[in-house]
Amino acid sequence: MINYLKGKTIEILKNTNNRIILILEVNQIGYEIQIPSRLARKLSADNSELIQIFTHLQIQEDRQILYGFSSAAERDLFRQLISVSGIGTQLAIALIDTLGLEELVQAIVTGNTKTLAKTPGVGAKTAERIALELKTKLAQWRQVVGATVSSASAIPRAEILEDVEMTLLALGYTNEEINQALSALSKDNQMLKNPHVEEWIRSAIAILSTDK
Repeated sequence: MINYLKGKTIEILKNTNNRIILILEVNQIGYEIQIPSRLARKLSADNSELIQIFTHLQIQEDRQILYGFSSAAERDLFRQLISVSGIGTQLAIALIDTLGLEELVQAIVTGNTKTLAKTPGVGAKTAERIALELKTKLAQWRQVVGATVSSASAIPRAEILEDVEMTLLALGYTNEEINQALSALSKDNQMLKNPHVEEWIRSAIAILSTDK
């Protein structure tokens, strides 16, 4: 099993299936690695520096596919996702691309199916299955690997997040603005301990007003 590859970015391209492929040269060998678009945006073919890509190798009957990620935690989360019934590699990458490591883990652990369903191809039933099968696993995994998310006791309840989202949407804020506000609030340790949705809403509005 290949844990990671360290080499130089030669090219980043989209194949015929619209999947993003990184050509990584390692010791004069070019590896084709499918990567999330989040990672592609961070890489540059003009950069001569060595980069480290954490990999997952999928072996099929007629071919081998190498998937690459920016961190071991992101790669491990990918593996957790594809262990869920009905979640293939492309949907797992779409989840990581849409939400990112921190927000995706938080949504699963808190059972926030509405956030999970923001991913194209993920409906309500699929979101529920992901949360049901991975909630406990990810809570334990997060503690072991030290993923950059809040501790289980300091994560806002899904009900609070949903109420804040609904209120801000009604006030005319976009999903991008709402996610930005919730992301900022979720890094506030004092706010994470606050069970009052009204104060979450006021704080979110204050953040968005400041940014305008």
